[in-house]
Amino acid sequence: MNAAPAEHARIGGWQPFSACDWPGKLVAVVFLAGCPWRCGYCHNPQLLQRRHGERSWPQLRTQLQQRRGLLDGVVFSGGEPLAEPALPALLDEVRGMGFATGLHTGGSHPDRLQRILPLLDWVGLDIKTLPEHYPAITTVTGSGERVDASLDLLLAHGTAFECRSTIHPALHDDASLALLAERLSRRGVRHYAWQLLRPGRQLPQHFAPIMPGWPGAGLQQAVAAHFARFELRQG
Repeated sequence: MNAAPAEHARIGGWQPFSACDWPGKLVAVVFLAGCPWRCGYCHNPQLLQRRHGERSWPQLRTQLQQRRGLLDGVVFSGGEPLAEPALPALLDEVRGMGFATGLHTGGSHPDRLQRILPLLDWVGLDIKTLPEHYPAITTVTGSGERVDASLDLLLAHGTAFECRSTIHPALHDDASLALLAERLSRRGVRHYAWQLLRPGRQLPQHFAPIMPGWPGAGLQQAVAAHFARFELRQG
């Protein structure tokens, strides 16, 4: 990926204040357009195509500068932010404003992640399923191996991070959730979260509403025992 200036970033939107996108931090979230994967339950399908973003960084830069002292940091999300050639320049500018920098990523570009890790204070890595099941979700061969490589980088680099899995009974059963958690724990993951898949018009018809009480308390307790911090988020 050839680096691009920040002004060339394709921005699909932003959230001025969020207390739930970086645990323990009050942040702004910048959504970058473009993603190489095509997960059928994507919550932001309008951000899949990079051309759907706008080159609006100069205006957003001014708004962020006005929030210095009010925010702890800025999180880049998507879409898939690693697909944005201007991401290194964006991170540089945000750090120059005095903000901590965070990233939400699916781990699709481990080579690009490696290059920007020195610019990041925290990463939220999406773990969709077991590696061998990834192509059925992303429609991309080898996507599970890319996520594995991204996790290896985070574990080796020492950047603060958490893994999170968006879960739904149409995608996961109790056995696969338990196995996924066990594998992550064995790799060295210390912070893990489940996020219930949000209902919405974008969901395929076979994604029925999640029944109250799923996943069960016993499974949650068993999974929590593997991690220093574990939580179930409502999406």
